[in-house]
This record gives sequence, structure tokens and C-alpha cells, in this order.
Amino acid sequence: MQYVKLGSTGLDVSRICLGCMTYGVPDRGTHAWTLDEEASRPLIRQAVEAGITFFDTANIYSDGTSEEIVGAALRDFARRDEIVLATKVHGRMRPGPNGGGLSRKAILTEIDHSLSRLGTDYVDLYQIHRFDPHTPVEETMEALHDLVKAGKVRYLGASSMYAWQFSKMQYTAQRHGWTKFVSMQNHYNLLYREEEREMLPLCADQGVGVLPWSPLARGRLTRDWGTATDRSARDEFGGGLYPDSDRAVVEAVTRIAEARGVPRAQLALSWLLRQGTVTAPIIGASKPRHLQDAVAAVELNLTEKESEELEQPYTPHAVSGH
Repeated sequence: MQYVKLGSTGLDVSRICLGCMTYGVPDRGTHAWTLDEEASRPLIRQAVEAGITFFDTANIYSDGTSEEIVGAALRDFARRDEIVLATKVHGRMRPGPNGGGLSRKAILTEIDHSLSRLGTDYVDLYQIHRFDPHTPVEETMEALHDLVKAGKVRYLGASSMYAWQFSKMQYTAQRHGWTKFVSMQNHYNLLYREEEREMLPLCADQGVGVLPWSPLARGRLTRDWGTATDRSARDEFGGGLYPDSDRAVVEAVTRIAEARGVPRAQLALSWLLRQGTVTAPIIGASKPRHLQDAVAAVELNLTEKESEELEQPYTPHAVSGH
């Protein structure tokens, strides 16, 4: 495993981040395809033993049970001081007023709930899961800053939004002397590269680390076009992200992977890791080989010709994932 600084901070993270949306009680929340605690723990342990130190979850994943499972496993399998633990806030956790969003009330409430479920005194990276157009930016940024000052959060991060929104939040924090975001978790992979237009240049200019979600396009980059899995058959959110025009990119991945004699997942992740703005792709793992491929991708080097062949079939997409 390799390690790198997160953006312009002094924080070291593994080049692979384990995304923990896969782990949670299946009949809680909206992800019926998740793995329960018994099935999740061996994979989290495998990640730790492979040198992965960076783990990402969210309060909303499986109605909070992802945080519970991940927190318990990491207490058993890792030293807290060596782990970079990330979670998120924004999604609706309960019905009624103030059950979600980025108001001061919601943020201060949800951090305490997350810390309780994770079984820890602090979160290394606390991320806003999306932009909240219904709350003043000043209110959100000051509340997040207060969490840092209280010692409940070490660093702040953001997730998918427009570049102008991210810039506005960063400017607001800087203007008031509040803590700024050090990372952007956005939708970026070989099938969706719209982030290259605005967000990635902004992050590069401002020294913000990039943590792509869905780096394998929800598995579409790892299998023949049109084949389905249990998750993809029930994934309403991901169902409209990738049009049929993406088939040509998947075919290029297949062609080069076969020529190199490596799994398609390794090839697609290797391409992402070589992008200069990317700190650590957030990979999901429901099988041991998913982790094995992710770790192997760190050492797989593509040629310029191979990279160009992977990029050439790309066609513009409508903005999605915000």
C-alpha cells in the first residue's frame, strides 16, 4: 500500500479508501443489498491487513447501521490513532423538521449521533454529503468550524456539488477565519469525467484532495456491458448515471485489460490513480477479490498510449450525482 497527504494537509491516508456503504443491516434504510455485520467484518479486517487506513461511511447509510458495524470492526481490528475515519452529514435521518440538511441544529445533532454509533470521540474527516440550498452557507460553515474547535472533528470535507457552490463555501470560511474543506468527494471515473471541466481544476488550484466515489462506475467498468448484479438491479440512484454510449469505454477497458492480463477493475482504478488531482478512490468491496484488485491497482502502471486509448471513446454527459 502507498500513502499520500490528503490535499495540502499533513494528514497521511492510504491511496485506497474503503467505502463502507456496502456494510449495514439490509432491512434498515434504502440499501437492501448491503452485507450484515457477520459478512462485513472479514472484509473490513482484510482491508486493515492490506494496509488500508482510510475508511469512509455516512450517517444515512443503512439508517446508521453502517457506522455501527464499521466502528465496532475497526475497534477490534485496528488502532484508532492509525485509522483515518470519515463520515458524512446531510441526508434525512428521521421524518419531520430538522431531520436532515446542514442547519446548525442538524449538524450539531448528527455529529453526536455519529460519534455514538462509531464508538469514538472524534471523526478524522467530517464531510457534508451534498450542498444544502435551503441553509445559509455562513450557518453551515460556522457550525462545522465549531465542531473542529470542540475536538469532535479533525478535518472537514465536502461532496458532490457545482464548483461555484464549493468555491462559495470555501470563500465564506476563509473570509470569517473558519475551517475550510480539505477534500472533495465527487463522482469521477472513466465513464463520468465531467468533473474535469470545473471541479478538478479548482481542487488542484486550491490544494484540495479528491476522493472519487463510484470509481468503477458501480461495477460497470468491471463486467460486460448489459450484465446485471443483485445490487445494480435494485440501484435506483445509479440506474440513470451511465447511458448506452458508455459501452465503447467499457469495451476499451476490456480490450486493454485482456492484453495486459489483469482484471478490468485493476485497470480502471489504475487510470484513476494516475490522475494528478486524485488522492484516493473510494472503493466498495463485497468480496475479497474486490479488495485484492484495489490494492493491486496501486502498483499497476499504465502507459500513455493505454491511457489515451481508455479516454478516447468518452462522450460528454449531463451533470449527475449532485
